[in-house]
Amino acid sequence: MDRIVQTYFDIGTYWIPAQDGNLDAFHLYQRHYTYREYKDGRRNNPSNPCRRLIVGPGEKCVLIGRDGRALFVWRKFKDDSGQQGINCAVFRNEGPELSSDLIKEADRIAFKKWPGERHYTYVNGAKIKSVNPGYCFKMAGWRECGKTKGGLTILERLFL
Repeated sequence: MDRIVQTYFDIGTYWIPAQDGNLDAFHLYQRHYTYREYKDGRRNNPSNPCRRLIVGPGEKCVLIGRDGRALFVWRKFKDDSGQQGINCAVFRNEGPELSSDLIKEADRIAFKKWPGERHYTYVNGAKIKSVNPGYCFKMAGWRECGKTKGGLTILERLFL
């Protein structure tokens, strides 16, 4: 982890850094709506050292809540959809903290790690129980900025 982000974590944030493949992160991810098993069974194969990886290629920042009840994953990569910036690949909150507060804090960490970069995420309204999908992101200062060809809502957060 680079020094800028490590310094930020030292001031007592909710989030702590984790490696991709961390068991606690993997278990939280298994309950996220984007989780999927692979037909080839690689996630269940104990001899596969990559079976618990949750983030694809590119730069990444995996965050776990200090209480182990939340997961946030940032990813910087070449997005085939043409979106530019840092992607919130996964956010899951199973704890009592307000999701919007956790998102704001994760934003601050990402802005320290990748200064000046736009943050964006995709929300699949059909797979979320909320009547207002993406509401916690909107309460954290994100805004809707479009739809993908497949109908996912694109949300973004510009510089703090």
